[in-house]
Order: sequence, then C-alpha cells, then structure tokens
Amino acid sequence: MKTLFDKVWDSHVVRKIEGGPDVFFIDRHFIHEVTSPVAFLGLKNRGNSVLYPQRTFATADHNTPTLNQHLPVGDPLSANQLKALRENTAEWNIVHWGLGHRKNGIVHVVGPENGITLPGATIVCGDSHTSTHGAFGAIAFGIGTSEVEMVLSTQCIMQPKPKKMRISVNGTLGFGVTPKDVALFIIAELTTSGATGHFVEYAGDVFKNMSMEGRMTVCNMSIEMGARGGMVAPDEKTFAYIKGREYTPKGADWDKAMEYWSTLKTDDGAEFDKEFNYDASEIEPMVTYGTNPGMGVGITKTIPSASDIQASEVTFKKSLDYMGFAPGEPMLGKKVDYVFLGSCTNARIEDFRAFASVIKGKKKADDLTVWLVPGSHVVEEKIKEEGILDILTEAGFSLREPGCSACLAMNDDKIPAGKLAVSTSNRNFEGRQGPGARTILASPLVAAATAVTGKVTDPRELLKPELV
Repeated sequence: MKTLFDKVWDSHVVRKIEGGPDVFFIDRHFIHEVTSPVAFLGLKNRGNSVLYPQRTFATADHNTPTLNQHLPVGDPLSANQLKALRENTAEWNIVHWGLGHRKNGIVHVVGPENGITLPGATIVCGDSHTSTHGAFGAIAFGIGTSEVEMVLSTQCIMQPKPKKMRISVNGTLGFGVTPKDVALFIIAELTTSGATGHFVEYAGDVFKNMSMEGRMTVCNMSIEMGARGGMVAPDEKTFAYIKGREYTPKGADWDKAMEYWSTLKTDDGAEFDKEFNYDASEIEPMVTYGTNPGMGVGITKTIPSASDIQASEVTFKKSLDYMGFAPGEPMLGKKVDYVFLGSCTNARIEDFRAFASVIKGKKKADDLTVWLVPGSHVVEEKIKEEGILDILTEAGFSLREPGCSACLAMNDDKIPAGKLAVSTSNRNFEGRQGPGARTILASPLVAAATAVTGKVTDPRELLKPELV
C-alpha cells in the first residue's frame, strides 16, 4: 500500500544511496532572475553544459517593476539579473518569458497556465513556494542555487526522502471562508514548524470541493508550516484544468498519460507518519497578528497571549512590539495604510473575482494605498475581458502589471517603514515587504473589505451570499 507521495517519489529515484539521499530525477525545472545567474556561472566555471534544456523554463518575476514595464529597469542590480537571465537562456536554448513577453508572469502562476505543471511530475525551482505546483498531484519543492546548477547539468538532485503527513479537512466551509483562510488556519494550528521534515497530502471534503486555484493557494502555503511541500491527488478538476494547454500531452499521448494519472491516489490502508483532522466549520476568515504565518487568528477573535498558544514570552513580545499590537486587542478595526492583492499565493483570476465581488459599487478608502498586481499577462487579460477592470476603476482602484511586487521587497513595490499592510502574500516576517514594514496576511476577500473601509474588516459584513 502506497501513498500518493510514495508513488510519485519512488518512480523518480534513479539511485538509492545506502544511508544517504536519493538521486532523484526532475521532470520540470523553473528558473527566474534571482537564483539562476550564480548557477549558470558555476556551470560555466566547471565546464558543464545544460543536459536537457527543454525541461527548464525561465520567467522574470521577482525583480520586475509593476509599472512601465516597457521602459528600461532603473535599479542596476535588477537590470543586471534580468540581463543575465536573458543571456543565459539564449546561450542554452532555454524557453525564456522575459519582461514584455505575453507569457511573462510569476513563475508559480505561469507554469500551470501553460500546462507545464502536470500530475505525477517532479518539479523544482530556486524558490521556496514551488510547493504551489503540488496542487496537481506533483512533487514540487524549492531548491538552493547550488542545486539549481545540479539540475541544469544532470537533471537530477540528491534528496533524502521526506516523511509523510496527511491533513484532512472535512465538512463545508462557511460563508466568506476561502482557501487562504484554510491554509492560515492549518498553519496556526500546527505552527510554523509543525510539518518540518514532511511532505503533506491534503485530503477530505474541503480539498475535493476546492477549485484548482484554491488548491494552489493551499499548497503554496505548505512551506510556511515547515513542510517540504504539499500535494492534492489529481481528479477530474485537475484533468479539466490542464487539458488543451500548450505543454499538456495531446491525442494518444494524453490518453496514455491519463492511464497513469488515474492511478495517482493514496491506496486504502497506506500509512502516514503523522495525520491531522479538522472540521471545516471551525474555520472563519483568518488574519495574522505577528511576524510569522503561524501567528494567525480568526478575524472576529482577539490577539492571544503567549501562554494561550504556548509560545516563548520573549519572542512573542518581540513580535507584537514590532507590529505595535498587544494581547487582548481585537484585530477588527485596526487602521491600515496599504492593501496588496497579488503574489504567487493570490494573484490568479479567482482572486481578482473575489476582490471585485466585495468592492463592486463601493469606493476605495481615502488615505489608503492599494496595489493590485496580477500574476501574469493571462490573468491581466482575463481581468479586462470579464469586466473586472471596469469594477476596479469605478471604485477608484488601478491595476498594475504582473510580477511578484510587494510580496518580498526585491523591486520598487515596498511598504514604507512603520506602515501597516493587509497582504494576500505568504509571509509576514519582519521587513519582508520592506524595511520596517508591518504585514497582516489575509485572503483576497479580507483585503477587499479592508480596501473600502481603510481598516481590518470582516468581508462577511459587506458580501452578499450569492456572490461568493
């Protein structure tokens, strides 16, 4: 009896090293401008070549501006990294979607959009949130720069096999509760180290009923509880999503792939190292109050004390001091300076639909900066085609161009020191969105409600049930 994870992992082991890591074959390799330049330099210095250039795909996302992308990039470091990516991919005949390319966007958004992400595949990228692709029943995880070089030159990586964890959420999610809330709830329950050393399979009613974009959001956040990655067994939703995309198998190849993909599920009786079960009714819209994604609470609740969550008094106090918060305070009503909708966690079309469902017919709050950043040009086009841009414009919002944007302060979109942001991204570490910036992680619905009130607001107060 094997788990889904076992089936995919074991089928990709090239060689087992007794008492050591597995030599593990990689089907798809994503690169971007930040971690790849040094890897290519190492390749050159060792006199190695790229073994399978057709298995690597490059896009520019981390350092890219989200305004005036048709102009030269002003920051010298960013410009040099983008130039290096362009030159290295050209030299080795690697697919490259740079600034201005119609397929350009955040690496973990454009991969699934183009059918590069497939069930049963092994996928790596020099980016921790590569776990996103696990939504398709793939084993996907982030790697370091030296490992990027290893994959370029050998198409393999040396990895110890992680332990296995299953997280089941059964029942029906409540009104206004999104996949982002599910992820933040689980991380708050398990803490940021609760899944360390494990690969997580998400199971149960909630994930079966969840859209592919929702599954991507949950798998994206797996890394925030210490997991190596997360995955959901492929099903009819998965197959319908990927069918007909550019890099998806066609014709007889599709039929053959489907025969294999249909076997990708955990066998009855297969064992996990750890299992956790939750009831969907326990979950409400979530927000973070501290400086890691595990410091989350239901939006109607108050900030706990260190003893409430069995945390270290010293580190807990340091975190709240940084945020300017205190135990016992409500999260509702906290005045906010910035709202960010975007990142590889929540920059897909469903996220913009959700945001629009809240702000339609309303106006952006005064004295509030709002950055709405699609994950790709494909998402940007859909926003326009579906009339979402009109809703945003009428409410006083503007749309920026694709990129990682304010997720990680590696580009021009930085939250100023001391300012408080409600963000749909994945990390709220000190300085993550800019030196001294303070971050509340939340769903697109919470972000939208905040964007029209200027303060942390429960989206259920503004939503009509039929719009969710």
